[in-house]
Amino acid sequence: QVQLVESGGGLVQAGGSLRLSCEASGRTFSRYAVGWFRQAPGKEREFVAAIGWSGGSTYYAASVKGRCTISRDNAKNTVYLEMNSLKPEDTAVYYCAADLRVVTTTASGFTYWGQGTQVTVSS
Repeated sequence: QVQLVESGGGLVQAGGSLRLSCEASGRTFSRYAVGWFRQAPGKEREFVAAIGWSGGSTYYAASVKGRCTISRDNAKNTVYLEMNSLKPEDTAVYYCAADLRVVTTTASGFTYWGQGTQVTVSS
């Protein structure tokens, strides 16, 4: 089992940048695929980015591709989501999720979830 804690959210102006962190407990975190999802008020939770256990496979939603980079440091049990050129439509609660199964872009493919961190982008 793994527990996830997100951090790094906040209020930023359009065009700005943020780096979200997802820190995990557990000694086997390096074996987990990790995904980032987001949910805006009144909207469904949507996929943002995902990374395989080794970091060799990464996937991005079309809406963030070219503006976001997902990476991981297994020695620190942490996955990062670097977000640049932020837009007001990026405003949402961002969640990280982890699973031992093969990396996927669907929420149902992840068993463990963090509590989320709020990202607000002002225009």
